[in-house]
Amino acid sequence: MKSLDELNKIREAALKKVNLRQNNAQYRILVGMATCGIAAGARPVMKTFLDAIDKDQLPVTLQQTGCIGMCIHEPIVEIIDQAGTKTTYLEVTAAKASEIIESHLKQGKILEAYTHVTK
Repeated sequence: MKSLDELNKIREAALKKVNLRQNNAQYRILVGMATCGIAAGARPVMKTFLDAIDKDQLPVTLQQTGCIGMCIHEPIVEIIDQAGTKTTYLEVTAAKASEIIESHLKQGKILEAYTHVTK
């Protein structure tokens, strides 16, 4: 980097890219990355989602979040669709994240075996 102007141009380009993804997002994914989530293995889960989103150009916004409140079930992943419906996946591993990507994000089919069901 040679100047502040160059840094600002890089920043603007990155923000445009993020805004494009957020505006066209079919899903918003939250990965619990508090201490409990990280200790339970949330980093490989986050990386699995990030790699798939980049590779397949999925219309998804991926975000980290703090404690979701069910530490015993970490890593926790919440997927929110455009209608605001939230699906909470519990004890997610990188392998489960791959299954969630293929089923939920690409085919719109919730993997109920990994979800938290409230009545």
